[in-house]
Amino acid sequence: MKVLRVLTTLGGLLFAGGGLIMMIGNPSPQDYETYATDALSRYLKEQVCPQAANNLGGLIQSYCKTLVDTGRPQIHHLITYSTTRKNYLIFSIYATELSLPSPVPTYKFQTIGVMQQFYTYEAEKL
Repeated sequence: MKVLRVLTTLGGLLFAGGGLIMMIGNPSPQDYETYATDALSRYLKEQVCPQAANNLGGLIQSYCKTLVDTGRPQIHHLITYSTTRKNYLIFSIYATELSLPSPVPTYKFQTIGVMQQFYTYEAEKL
């Protein structure tokens, strides 16, 4: 009986310690904004710029990448104001809806942040 009590206490302490570590590791909104800015910039450079080059000529691709690099502060600002966070103490869920002028479609992203890592589990074009 005494062994069971010790094991139960030890298990409870380990569980509480794990929860505390996860709470400390819950990334901040600023961490998410940096992650999302990097991810969106990479997407624009790797997916959108080559399509623009195919449609408008090869010279546009290098200008497109330069525009993405110089526009990072605006991308960060856009993400900051189009994101909502639900904080569950040990993890957070970030919902971002990017609505840009026509002809660019609107995108919706759902990302979970846990232990200083981000995992985008939903990305859809609206």
